[in-house]
Amino acid sequence: MYLLRAIVRPEKSPIVMNALLNAGFPAVTKLAVFGRGKQRGLKVGNVTYDELPKDLLMIVIPEKDKDFVIEIIMESARSGDKGQFGDGKIFVTPVTETYTISSGKKEIF
Repeated sequence: MYLLRAIVRPEKSPIVMNALLNAGFPAVTKLAVFGRGKQRGLKVGNVTYDELPKDLLMIVIPEKDKDFVIEIIMESARSGDKGQFGDGKIFVTPVTETYTISSGKKEIF
């Protein structure tokens, strides 16, 4: 199992979530976050915005689906054909175990 954390533009998160749903991955956690990437924010005139709004999408998926889901996220979150600075980043982390709170069920991977 893997935990994918995708930081995307807020206007792209509904598109990403819909693409994941249509591909059979309905379970996603979404958080509104603020931050900056390598471009160090955005400068408009004399004003620098160094904390830009983004959405953090988190999804746990089986190992066999990892590359497929990453491709779905990248295609649906990318701006235009070639993408732009600020389109986001995907972080992949192995998941070794999970617990279902309501049942207390533990799964080890």
